[in-house]
Amino acid sequence: MRNFIAIGVFALQAGILHAASLPDPVMHDTFPESDMARVELGQLLFYDPVLSGNKNISCATCHHPKFGSADGVSLSIGEGGVGLGPDRVLINGQHVEERVPRNAPALWNVGAVEYTAQFHDGRVEVDEASIFGFQTPRDRPLDRVMPSSLAVQALLPLLSEVEMAGQEGENPVADAVDMGNEREAWALLAARIDAIPEYRKQFDALIGADRPVHITDIAIAIAEFINFEFQACESPFDAYLAGDETALNAAELRGMELFYGKAGCAECHSGTFQSDQDFHAIGVPQFGPGKGPDDTPEDRPFADLGRKMVTGETRDAYRFRTPSLRNVALTAPYGHSGAFPTLEAMVRHHLDPVKSLVNYDPEQAILHDVTVEHNDWQAIEDGLEIAFIAASVELEPKPLSDNEVDDIVAFLNALTDEKAAKGRLGIPETVPSGLPVDH
Repeated sequence: MRNFIAIGVFALQAGILHAASLPDPVMHDTFPESDMARVELGQLLFYDPVLSGNKNISCATCHHPKFGSADGVSLSIGEGGVGLGPDRVLINGQHVEERVPRNAPALWNVGAVEYTAQFHDGRVEVDEASIFGFQTPRDRPLDRVMPSSLAVQALLPLLSEVEMAGQEGENPVADAVDMGNEREAWALLAARIDAIPEYRKQFDALIGADRPVHITDIAIAIAEFINFEFQACESPFDAYLAGDETALNAAELRGMELFYGKAGCAECHSGTFQSDQDFHAIGVPQFGPGKGPDDTPEDRPFADLGRKMVTGETRDAYRFRTPSLRNVALTAPYGHSGAFPTLEAMVRHHLDPVKSLVNYDPEQAILHDVTVEHNDWQAIEDGLEIAFIAASVELEPKPLSDNEVDDIVAFLNALTDEKAAKGRLGIPETVPSGLPVDH
């Protein structure tokens, strides 16, 4: 009898724990309402290479449904390549000066109302003090009001030399970027879209026929598509939150208990989409070209100081945004550098980040076999840089058994929305520019 009472008390305590710590289910107002005319236009623009300087790469190349809205590699080959994910290779005669310096982030739920900042370092974010309502990098100033941080975010990859613009001398867009004239570069891309009859017809219905297409019109449409297409909120965990107690199996339930309890995952991975929308230093190994500015003596070009590059605050060094965990099982590799190829490896890193950092095996990185104009492993080989990263780590070691790690991974897999992964609109067969679509 006492055993049954104990079991009942434990179940009651577990229920209280759940009520106090589990997030609320996704509600109708979690996402802004979709404008389907813009969504359908944005779908075409998202997959159309015409928005890249050399007309050979689209937004979807690095954010493809085949790889869970990312691209399946640690650091991408952007402009200059052909193909998708790990199979991407350089176009004949091309070379890349450097890899894209950070892992391509997944797009699941980034259109939700709670997302007021974008990118690994939050360099685009809502800012009421700014004239157009958003903080952006100094060399990417807005000149119009925008409806969301996601729409602002869509503007920036267009001007990145390694992502979409290309290198100086390759095309007029890249030349404008190289000269520091970002508005001219955006205008050149907008003019391309304006000159394509099918796009012009769709924009006529949205903005009227009496003005040319502006780059912000394009970004708004792309953001509308991303918000509509990449909503992931029908996972087994969502069914559990909605009251279906059979939605999770025993291992997933144990993992949930650990995630929201003993393991402390929810201290950062909180809220509706398992993100506190804040920035933390967890010691993910750094490699690749880095993002460190080379005009200050304290920084090394191969470093990536994360949030500090936005705020200028020393306390923000090596902090990166807490990623959402919806559909996380589909979006490997993990970390701002894509350092960990599996969910288990990423979870184990959290157990003792400093030890994991110091003992990191570069063979875990998924990188294209190309020659670049830097040593990918400068940060890993620099003892001082490793010490700086280690000193920034906010997580205390947390011993968990192998079985407990397995249970957490099982719970993370229960955050997968299989329906969303198949796509709502999917990939268009063709785009109005007539350029090839990445399928």
